[in-house]
Amino acid sequence: MRTLTSLPLAAPADVKRPAVKHARMHESAIKHVTGRAAYIDDLKAPADTLHIALGLSTVAHGRLSHLDLPRIRLLPGVVDAVGVADVPGHTDIGPVFPGDPVLVESEISYAGQVLFAVAAETYRGAREAVKAAFDAGMIRVDADTPSFDPVAAIERGERVRPTHVQERGEWQQALKEAAHVIEGEQFVGGQEHFYLEGQACLVTPTEDDGVVVHTSNQHPSETQKLVAEVLGIPLHAVTVEVRRMGGGFGGKETQASPWACIAALISRRNGRAARVRLPRSEDMRATGKRHPFHNRYRLGVDGNGVIQGGEITLIGDCGYSPDLSDAIVDRAMFHSDNAYSLGAARVTGHRARTHTASNTAFRGFGGPQGMMAIEAAIDDIARHLGEDPLTVRKRNLYRHDDPSSPRNVTHYGQQVDQTALLHTLMAQLEADSDYWARREAITAFNAQNSVIKKGLALTPVKFGISFTAKHLNQAGALLHVYTDGSVLINHGGTEMGQGLHTKIIQVVARELGLDLNTVRISATRTDKVPNTSPTAASSGADLNGQAARDACVKLKARLFDFAAEHFFAEQGVDADSMRLEEGQLVVATDSGERRIGWGELIQAAYFGRVSLSEKGFYATPLIHYDRSLGQGNPFYYYAFGAAVSEVSVDTLSGEYQVTRVDILHDVGDSLNPAIDIGQVEGGFIQGMGWLTSEELDWNADGQLMTTGPATYKIPTFGDLPPVFNVALMEGHPNSMASIYRSKAVGEPPFMLAISVWSALRDALASLADYRRSPRLDTPATPERVLLAADALRRAKVSA
Repeated sequence: MRTLTSLPLAAPADVKRPAVKHARMHESAIKHVTGRAAYIDDLKAPADTLHIALGLSTVAHGRLSHLDLPRIRLLPGVVDAVGVADVPGHTDIGPVFPGDPVLVESEISYAGQVLFAVAAETYRGAREAVKAAFDAGMIRVDADTPSFDPVAAIERGERVRPTHVQERGEWQQALKEAAHVIEGEQFVGGQEHFYLEGQACLVTPTEDDGVVVHTSNQHPSETQKLVAEVLGIPLHAVTVEVRRMGGGFGGKETQASPWACIAALISRRNGRAARVRLPRSEDMRATGKRHPFHNRYRLGVDGNGVIQGGEITLIGDCGYSPDLSDAIVDRAMFHSDNAYSLGAARVTGHRARTHTASNTAFRGFGGPQGMMAIEAAIDDIARHLGEDPLTVRKRNLYRHDDPSSPRNVTHYGQQVDQTALLHTLMAQLEADSDYWARREAITAFNAQNSVIKKGLALTPVKFGISFTAKHLNQAGALLHVYTDGSVLINHGGTEMGQGLHTKIIQVVARELGLDLNTVRISATRTDKVPNTSPTAASSGADLNGQAARDACVKLKARLFDFAAEHFFAEQGVDADSMRLEEGQLVVATDSGERRIGWGELIQAAYFGRVSLSEKGFYATPLIHYDRSLGQGNPFYYYAFGAAVSEVSVDTLSGEYQVTRVDILHDVGDSLNPAIDIGQVEGGFIQGMGWLTSEELDWNADGQLMTTGPATYKIPTFGDLPPVFNVALMEGHPNSMASIYRSKAVGEPPFMLAISVWSALRDALASLADYRRSPRLDTPATPERVLLAADALRRAKVSA
């Protein structure tokens, strides 16, 4: 038998370790490319697992008048069928506010809402049973007239949450005294998440009347809470585990929970494992999207186009229930300024109720929709004055170089830090992309070509980083060091392909002076790190990285104190003279530097009865927001970025190409440049899809018609710009004490794609000699581009 003292050390003391602060591949990269990465539907389930299919409403508004569950249970292969009456606990699973029934009781609020669930021995059997139930009239619905117009809904007072206002300064006076007043309105379309892995979960019962839930989920703790409430059991009886997701983008923050609740209900009722996986078409019909917005703006500007004040009104189409809409419309309001000072301004946000699936979180969380209003206004100002839009954008950027009239405070009262960085970033991209030489060439090209028109736009991004719900800005971590020196880290964040786990491994390896291979990360589990926040708001690395670091710092302090007493008691060495690097404890002594191998240190600590486990915790400081006043500091810091996009438009067909994109993005001191550049690239392309090709379509009855890749067009490889230059801003660490002075990178790059939309408007504006800016709602499909071109031509003829 081997004793602990004979166990192998983590690594020989003389092995040189590579740096861990730089670009490293994704921790699951090899598993991804070899197919060994296990997603929910890859998990091996017990042989008697039940397969669940859902009965979805085909009407958008009405009442469920008849549901014959006893007959459904008698269908071939069916083991169980459940409706809302079978729920032993809570029937409302609204994540923040009530309004989301786990199964319909009576009122039907959208086409695709879950009426009942069937569990069968096979997946095919369950789906066939659902179809047979509808065909045989076991379900009857009394249809009513639905409402789909959010603007009309607000006029009628139909809201999922109250209207909110942010106001600063005498905005009405600013409008009165302005040299020019610019007005406009726009429709900003929604977006389907289109994660590669659809909504899925596997639930197994436990011997103590609890359940273990394996789920593709961005918020395990919320799912734990809702499952417990639906089953009427304590939270400690529910364990939720997430190893990885095949994409989330916000679509699995709240809307992964219903399927876990249904599967858990069936699992508990039958004492068998239960599995749910939604086909793509059902997934798209049953789940919410990015909120469509109707925006209006009225801004007063001076003779140079500098905004003096005004008002912006945002109407978010929230669908049938609140879900996260209160916070999403709030963030749209927070970002309705983007990177520009609004002066004296009022921003109003409405939350409209319509009979569609409850719209939900999506990358940017309302921020992109809010930014669209001000970017449209800036283009309009430039055309009104006959200036280049970039010139007007630069004049309106946040700044604090004039002490008598500082323009570095937002309409919600937060001072914008690092404004010099914003100007530097814009200037560097302007120069690196040869903006002005290209502008001159494009203007000359457009003068010579009546059909093909080119467009160019440089747009900035200023994105606030923090959850706007203050209590969510916290995270925990659990660190274990084993007697061979290997390390296991667990934290509350979830991995959806964005590289969060990789960054956390890097943080732990950096703090403990170890090679990355020495550190392993385990699945996110509610029985390891409790009460976690969702992996959202771009905060995954900020929060969980700091929590992991906190655990490492506390463990290091304990190890250093032990080492000082165990190895250097007679020399009086202080713990402050110690550090961990390259797999060794390095100690500065009077006689020189002494090195002790990490494995030797850990084994000695174990025999010295020193705890080798530690928990970490972090809460973001300095953030607050007074909702009653609409003022505060809701963000810990801002991330900046800018993009230049060039397009070529056929004005007779509306077809266009994005021919070149240049991006410069601010991530502070990057935790992992390779992953961060990937996030910038992916975010931009996803944003481009939102603004150009991803059009959601419902018929007159409220049934979603775009239910798969044949009808819903996400960007493909062929849509990539032929020239696509992406760089990270270097030499500008975060001014706030974030993890190693890095900045979040998940959401901010998404809004860089606004430059594509602005470039399309620029190309179209050439049809009116750059004196008129066309209205171009999104997505800017070729049909919408063609209609905008025709409108400009007609206006030019009639002028």
